[in-house]
Amino acid sequence: MNAPHQPDPRDRPARLTVGVVGAGRVGPALAAALQLAGHRPVAASGVSEASVRRAALLLPDVPLVTPAQVLERADLVLLTVPDDALPSLVEGLVETEAVRPGQLMVHTSGRYGTKVLEPALRAGALPLALHPAMTFTGTPVDVQRLAGCSFGITAPEELRLAAEALVIEMGGEPEWIAEESRPLYHAALALGANHLVTLVAESMDLLRDAGVEAPDRMLGPLLGAALDNALRSGDAALTGPVARGDAGTVAAHVAELRKHAPQTVAGYLAMARATADRALAHGLLKPELAEDLLGVLANGEGGSGAGGGTR
Repeated sequence: MNAPHQPDPRDRPARLTVGVVGAGRVGPALAAALQLAGHRPVAASGVSEASVRRAALLLPDVPLVTPAQVLERADLVLLTVPDDALPSLVEGLVETEAVRPGQLMVHTSGRYGTKVLEPALRAGALPLALHPAMTFTGTPVDVQRLAGCSFGITAPEELRLAAEALVIEMGGEPEWIAEESRPLYHAALALGANHLVTLVAESMDLLRDAGVEAPDRMLGPLLGAALDNALRSGDAALTGPVARGDAGTVAAHVAELRKHAPQTVAGYLAMARATADRALAHGLLKPELAEDLLGVLANGEGGSGAGGGTR
């Protein structure tokens, strides 16, 4: 018996034509996800070689044109440019009369809500802020990772259902963020995700210096368990010498880092102090042990290398 025919999404009537202004890592992936939901990408803009490659990989047969031509062809426009470039882009598109009344104007910046789209709103566009809380690689794997990804949404009340529908169609989970809370929301994500990359990269460098041949293999299970525990239990998941109040061990760490990787000392001390504060507040670190620990951290900041470090 022949297997039942599975319809190709491309055969379904397209509900919206989709354009991408800024073919970085995010825009083509979102457009590809919308295509799977039955929408039709029709144009993208991008000038760098990397942008051209990403568009060809994720949006084959979609022409690369100017931003104004993207808006001319699309019902839904994804503005996927760096945060600092977004306000001037919106103003420029409005000044050149590229924005059409009734056009869905969607930006993916975590920093901004819909206020940054006010010039387009005055021109008749429908403003949405849809920020996927995920890091992107610029490859097809991003489309798969959108399944279950939270999106920080800010939109006018009358567009709430439209915003939620688009996120759900891309496989995401809507999370509403107030306009005034967008900067704090974005700072929280950057603190967790961006700094995590730096911490892991520095840890891998130090392990290599210590003679570990496969630091990624060593860190994978440890960091995976730590992340899972932190997401499940919050501060109760704190472990290690700082949370235990092992001042001597922390002093030895500072001394070794100052000797072998002085550029990491400031970050280690800052994170150790933050960890000590949280451990104290949640009763994990005993006050009588905290005094010695905080003394080590203060000496380490001053460059004395408590516990045997050198200046």
